[in-house]
Amino acid sequence: MDYGFVKMAVATPAVQVGDCNYNARRTAAEMDRAQRAGAGLLVLPELGLTGYTCGDLFLQHTLQQGALQALQQLCAVSSQSDMITVVGLPLQMGGKLYNCAAVLQKGRILGLVPKRNLPNYAEFYEARHFAPGPVAVRDIELLGQTVPFGEQLLFASGAKPNFTFAVEICEDLWVPAPPSIAHALAGAAVICNLSASDETVGKAEYRRQLVSSQSARLCCAYLYADAGEGESSTDMVFGGHNIIAENGTVLAETPLFENGQLVADIDLQRLWAERTRMSTYPPVDGAYRTVYFEQRPICTPLCREVARFPFVPVDSAHRARRCESILTMQAQGLKKRLLSTGCKTAVVGISGGLDSTLALLVTVRAIELLKRPHRDITAVSMPCFGTTDRTRKNAAELCAELGVSFREIDITAAVTGHLADLGHDPHIADITYENAQARERTQLLMDLANQTDGLVVGTGDLSELALGWATYNGDHMSMYAVNASVPKTLVCHLVSYVAEHSRKRLKSVLEDILSTPVSPELLPAKNGQIAQKTEDLVGPYALHDFFLYYVVRFGFSPAKICFLAEHAFAEEYRHETIVRWLRVFYQRFFSQQFKRSCLPDGPKVGSITLSPRGDWRMPSDASIALWKQELDAL
Repeated sequence: MDYGFVKMAVATPAVQVGDCNYNARRTAAEMDRAQRAGAGLLVLPELGLTGYTCGDLFLQHTLQQGALQALQQLCAVSSQSDMITVVGLPLQMGGKLYNCAAVLQKGRILGLVPKRNLPNYAEFYEARHFAPGPVAVRDIELLGQTVPFGEQLLFASGAKPNFTFAVEICEDLWVPAPPSIAHALAGAAVICNLSASDETVGKAEYRRQLVSSQSARLCCAYLYADAGEGESSTDMVFGGHNIIAENGTVLAETPLFENGQLVADIDLQRLWAERTRMSTYPPVDGAYRTVYFEQRPICTPLCREVARFPFVPVDSAHRARRCESILTMQAQGLKKRLLSTGCKTAVVGISGGLDSTLALLVTVRAIELLKRPHRDITAVSMPCFGTTDRTRKNAAELCAELGVSFREIDITAAVTGHLADLGHDPHIADITYENAQARERTQLLMDLANQTDGLVVGTGDLSELALGWATYNGDHMSMYAVNASVPKTLVCHLVSYVAEHSRKRLKSVLEDILSTPVSPELLPAKNGQIAQKTEDLVGPYALHDFFLYYVVRFGFSPAKICFLAEHAFAEEYRHETIVRWLRVFYQRFFSQQFKRSCLPDGPKVGSITLSPRGDWRMPSDASIALWKQELDAL
């Protein structure tokens, strides 16, 4: 495994307050455990070599020397591997005592980062013992080594440019302007926090929120190592609340009052892709000093969950909230467009399939927001050569249950006449045969909109736009495209969500629509059944939506996307199958850009839209050569 991933760990060893030898042994055990797990970086709690709750013992020369001896022992332990370890200790220098983090690797002290913000309120009185650390970096002599000392330190991998980290200590995170802000702007993709945050009622939730939000704000990974069992309980209790977060998502977290170790794979490539995309994430040329380190590649399995459906929340409650939010945004967008155009009706082509069903449900919501009757919606079914009785019946019943104006206009004669005008044999079911139906439907909807002073509501979804699975100037075109940023895998859940909250008869119709194979129904039915199944032709939408998310959202390479897909769909698709459909995705994504370059307006409801006025702009004649070269190597 590589692809920009680095395995990182945080741990809370049990401590004995003031017993530096014991604490060094327990720390060494955690180092060994993290190393065996394949971690490239391990972060431990604040003042872990002495214990955080030593009080006035910190001013004792014996304890200060004990901490240095423990640090020397851990330097020797670190020489046995490439892993970087960040430990906490008090350090006396120049007549002042500093609360420090020491960064160790291969027997060296790569740097010492002092704590800047010392809490001296409520149960904390750090200013009694420690001095605020200097920001500027200078060299000091320690344990026979010349070591950089100061806040403005970056630690960077020589082999992996994306692997750059910095350190802040406990209270540094809780202040209005944490040092991690400057660290991240200077280039740190990972922030290590050595902490001794005591437990009080409600504090764990706030701490989790703080770590998560800081990782989101800085587009970074945040490793939070907290003091736990073994600290003095004279005035405080410590829970060992360790957290690993990445760009707003908590990847791993320990239960309170259970000392332990967390390991997570951090996607550094994803973090840098996000920073690169954000024009408001400025680079800062500061006075930082960078300390470089080398690590041999560590081959370990990916121990990180990769969602099979990145557009769809796994948790049912979260998914329900997401569905309600998206439906509301779609409806609000359409409401505004109907108001601004002054249209008297909304015209929707209804096929009995998922996309048109969602578009109609959204249109009903928009009309309700306008406090207008459902009859102001004109839903039109346009059966032709491939329409089955099932979809035809579902279209009619759906419209009846929703109380909208419904028209069925059979376009068979119109399309047959059009094919005759072209001199096209109606028995040849080719692309002309198929697209003639799609364009006739769009023409009919546009003319009906003129006739009723209406606006044509588009039904096509994000997945179809990515694959170009739409007839140019057919279903590709509308006057407002409410589904344009909703991928197919999410369309299913939106319709399902409405079904769950609908009366019995409407629910029954929606459930049958959900179980109907996805099809444009442009080829004649076989024995009354759908003959043209989209996923048999272009591939599974589950895979294509997965590919789409990582191609557009993060710009990942085909090799990395394939690697992630194999991890996410390990029980469903073999490597060969994933590569096959990944090729199809890239080929269609590049060749069909011309359809996306002239899309109608539509509301952005998620992280991706392919509108030329929104997230995605590419030339229609771009070469696929580089991507094909990488695909050929898979």
